[in-house]
Amino acid sequence: MPKFRVALLGAMLLALAPALSHAQSYPSKTIKLVVPFGPGGPTDLSARVVSQVVQTGLGQNVVIENRPGAGGATGSKSVATAEADGYTLLLGTSATLAVVPALVKTPGYDPVKSFAPVAKISDSTTVLIVPPAFPANSVQELVAYGRTNTGKLSYASAGYGNQTQLAAELLLARAGIKAVHVPYKSGAEVVTAVLSEQVQMAFPDISILLGLVQEKKLKALAVTSAARHPQLPDVPTMAESGIADYITTFWTGVLVPAGTPPDIVNALNASVNDGLKSQAVRDSLARDGAQPAPGTPQAFGSFIANEMTKWSAIARTAGIEPQ
Repeated sequence: MPKFRVALLGAMLLALAPALSHAQSYPSKTIKLVVPFGPGGPTDLSARVVSQVVQTGLGQNVVIENRPGAGGATGSKSVATAEADGYTLLLGTSATLAVVPALVKTPGYDPVKSFAPVAKISDSTTVLIVPPAFPANSVQELVAYGRTNTGKLSYASAGYGNQTQLAAELLLARAGIKAVHVPYKSGAEVVTAVLSEQVQMAFPDISILLGLVQEKKLKALAVTSAARHPQLPDVPTMAESGIADYITTFWTGVLVPAGTPPDIVNALNASVNDGLKSQAVRDSLARDGAQPAPGTPQAFGSFIANEMTKWSAIARTAGIEPQ
């Protein structure tokens, strides 16, 4: 073999050595999945799915760490600054990766620059809910109530900068009414606030309220997806309810700190996508109203960038300036 070919082959092997080393040794210890919200919220199911499929696919334990605060920014920032070795994962959501950057000037991380996207997990809808005794049975009746009962309407969110806040503010802007914002720490607390009639409305994810709506313990006025949800076929969309140009969804996905070696990203992506093929996993997601959304890291990265643009536009429509 000519000397230049030997030299070229040697250079190629040296270039591949780090990747081969990572691939052969990863993972060699427990992997941590950071969930930037408290337990009992809409991210619980996705967190369980991720821990299950990554643990099965890579043969290493995965522990879940809930780190709530600042609408999800606290936990997200902790991953952005973690070592880029594949042992700290982030369960990212539409709230933390698109809504918070639209409302907060300095969240402590950049959704695109601070992370390497791994894989999208699921998509689901949020639902406009009110207490059963609330006098409105439709979005239009809710709007009419807001117009004739100034100062009496309030809504719950899972914290400032959270998607549940922006969803409500978008409705208020579209309908031309006002409501008092009452922030809580998690989606579960938001649902409890509506159940106990501490507030009149909220926009939680379907995963944490499906059973309560079906049992008529909560009243669903509309879903925020483009089409009606198969498990709530009698609940209209916001568009059907007279609120034009209103489509929002809640999605989840896995990310790692920027700079994580591509072979580790690909290994994680493969474990997630293979796991989402499981009928048991798909059935588990469906029971909570979510749909699996597998794909490549590149596709997930493009999706996040598009969502950032979309939610920034929604914030402007709602008249909310970043703080």
